[in-house]
Amino acid sequence: MAKVDVVADVLEHYADSIPQHVGIIMDGNGRWAQQKGMPRVYGHKKGVDSVRAAVKFARQVGIKSLTLFAFSSENWKRPEEEVSGLMDLFMLVLTKEIKNLHKNNVKLKIVGDITAFSAGIQKKVASAHELTGNNTGLTLNVAANYGGRWDIVEAAKSLADKVKRGELESADIDEALFDSHTQFAEQPDLDLLIRTGGETRISNFLLWQVAYAELHFTPLYWPAFNALAFAQAVEAFAGTERRFGLTGEQVKR
Repeated sequence: MAKVDVVADVLEHYADSIPQHVGIIMDGNGRWAQQKGMPRVYGHKKGVDSVRAAVKFARQVGIKSLTLFAFSSENWKRPEEEVSGLMDLFMLVLTKEIKNLHKNNVKLKIVGDITAFSAGIQKKVASAHELTGNNTGLTLNVAANYGGRWDIVEAAKSLADKVKRGELESADIDEALFDSHTQFAEQPDLDLLIRTGGETRISNFLLWQVAYAELHFTPLYWPAFNALAFAQAVEAFAGTERRFGLTGEQVKR
């Protein structure tokens, strides 16, 4: 694939096969930094450049939703210095990047239990949601203090409350109704899940949504993930026959 104009190449060859919703587990920031003799937080800071590149690429090729796993509900267990650095970086990104996102018609949605964050971060999140809420371009979901199991439990609790109040019969609950109570309601189904860093785990990310997504694992650490690497993931996705439980012959017909 040519490196000169990656976006043009993707649109020329795979325009009919662009995934509508892509999730990315941004793994390997710390290991990338350690290989360079730097503290792990340095890797997280450099990873912001890859976030910018991924958002730009997604906008240019017509991806509707991009979901980035920024901070899992399990990441609180990491060393205090790293967690503190991540919180500072989160605050900085919410302050510096939001105007550019708004300028490019990107709708930002912070997905997860934000009540665990500081009042300052919660205020920035609310402000970002308000500023970009009516934008109609790419929806950028940033999963922060998020876990796939948490998402499922929250949806179940919401439905249970409606049944308790008499607003709903338990027999009425089906997959579509359950899906409408998850954090990604009204967004396209997840088509492609990318994980950087060489690991081949889902790590409690988008567990409900990943049911029929294609999985793409790359050994590249997140700070090294660029538009070309994203294009290669789209190329692999385009070359996959998605059967959704059918046979290959049925799909062809």
